[in-house]
Amino acid sequence: MSSMTLASLQDTAGPVSRETFDRLVAFEQMFQKWNRSINLVAQSTSGDVWQRHILDSAQLARIEPAATRWVDIGSGGGFPGLVMAFLLAERDGASIDLVESNRKKASFLQTVIGQFSLPARVVARRIDDSHALVSTPQIVTARALAPLSTLLDLSAPWLISGARGLFHKGRDYRTEVQESVHRWSFDLVEHPSVTDAGGVILELSNLRPV
Repeated sequence: MSSMTLASLQDTAGPVSRETFDRLVAFEQMFQKWNRSINLVAQSTSGDVWQRHILDSAQLARIEPAATRWVDIGSGGGFPGLVMAFLLAERDGASIDLVESNRKKASFLQTVIGQFSLPARVVARRIDDSHALVSTPQIVTARALAPLSTLLDLSAPWLISGARGLFHKGRDYRTEVQESVHRWSFDLVEHPSVTDAGGVILELSNLRPV
């Protein structure tokens, strides 16, 4: 528990209130309880949810401190989507849609949103069936979901319309970028991850088919 401090959250996410920190600590306990029964994340990474999942997700707030309309695809156990919902609660009028087709995971997401009155909505559909249901987002996020080329296919309707993607990627991300440029052109900014020495957040914009 030693890494669970307001300072660690602020170092990662930028300015965050004590109240939001306390709510995230309560969420972490709730997550651990649910994870034992429905396996929201791999058990190998469940020992340090704060560092490996919550802070890893929260760094998106520092990269994009102003956007108010977000969508997280393949939300799973809520990373980064639920964490961003807690942080977006501090931004006037901000909200995030969480797209998750797995019934049990969608139920978990809905329970957390209800318990903490988060500015979020669960879209319990497959990603390719969700585009018409999600109003034009400014930011599309995904973490541990699919290779970059697949992520671009899934999020293309939003990215082509002007949204930007913020995608967590591991150390092999350059290979994934190379595999994507055969089909798509895009502007790319690589943000080194502040929680994973080999990881990056890929910021993509101006997506166009090749």
